[in-house]
Amino acid sequence: MEVNMQSKSINWPRYLAIFISLAFLAIVLILPLCSIFYYGLQAGWHVFIQSLSQVEARHAIFLSLTVIAIVLPINLFFGLMMAWLLANFDFKGKALLISFIDLPLAISPVVAGLMFVLLFGVNGLFGGWLDQQGIEVIFALPSIILTTLFVTFPLIVKSLLPTMKTLGNQEEQAGLTLGASALTIFFRITLPKIKWALLYGAILANARALGEFGAVSVVSGNIRNLTNTIPLHIEILYNEYQFTAAFACASLLAAIALMTLLAQHGIVYWQRRKTLILNQSR
Repeated sequence: MEVNMQSKSINWPRYLAIFISLAFLAIVLILPLCSIFYYGLQAGWHVFIQSLSQVEARHAIFLSLTVIAIVLPINLFFGLMMAWLLANFDFKGKALLISFIDLPLAISPVVAGLMFVLLFGVNGLFGGWLDQQGIEVIFALPSIILTTLFVTFPLIVKSLLPTMKTLGNQEEQAGLTLGASALTIFFRITLPKIKWALLYGAILANARALGEFGAVSVVSGNIRNLTNTIPLHIEILYNEYQFTAAFACASLLAAIALMTLLAQHGIVYWQRRKTLILNQSR
């Protein structure tokens, strides 16, 4: 009897913590997310599809996908190069470089946008010269690409760096000893080892790029059919009281976020399964 009483007294804090955690998640995450889908689909699928088929919506979706198509290869190249450098070499200023990589995650996106305005705006550091050459950066596609690169670049590096440090470079060194070229070593040894971490980072970067609002809002000018991405288009619709269309576009972003989450968990699952199989085979 005393044992049962003790076990109950020990278990109730756990149940209370579970209840509080679930209630918190329901209030700040689950209910808001469900409300987006509810109001986005409340008027029916026909209205939902019609809202996404408007000229402004189609242009916003196209622009967002264009930005991702440009930003992703750049992020992959420089992120992979930076992670390889930090994982395999020690040099003066390495800790400072890592701190700079983390900087975009700490700076407000609005501040990041203002930084690029001060650099490339008409009255900015390079803006006057660019204006004389007829090159548009601010309130045009280049500024959206630059700010998106700024806020997403660390995600690739931070996804790759722990994996590359853990795996080491012994196999690459062996390949060099055997006379393999750098490209052969990369595609036959390095890339297969880090492919899941690379894919994980790419998914995170794409999700952040698609949903970025603050930095892009500052540099884009919110010009319809020119510099409006999906989040900016949602803001305009909401401010104009076009709630159904705004919720439809918002539910599209939320659906992409959920698919991103599922993809992340799938990658983690396959990584763990592969590690378990390798450990069992040894």
